[in-house]
Amino acid sequence: MGRDGLTIHIQAQPGAKRTEVVGLYGDCIKVRLASPPVDGKANECLIEFLARRLGVKRGQIMIARGISSRRKQVFVAATGLQPAALLEKEAEA
Repeated sequence: MGRDGLTIHIQAQPGAKRTEVVGLYGDCIKVRLASPPVDGKANECLIEFLARRLGVKRGQIMIARGISSRRKQVFVAATGLQPAALLEKEAEA
């Protein structure tokens, strides 16, 4: 892509009760999304979730491949990120 950052492979499961990381799914990180796969709502939910979990702005996250697929390639335009941080349990508010 020509920019510094991190590419993450995601297996999305839209229509779940809540948005959360489930774990690994092959070579992907599986994420349940509490949004339906309609009108890009699940993609927006994924971007918002990743931004919050990785501590970056929404504008730094782009779905590079798989806009209409469950299997997505997401690019995060930030350095020093560790995708393993997504697998850590999210602190309850």
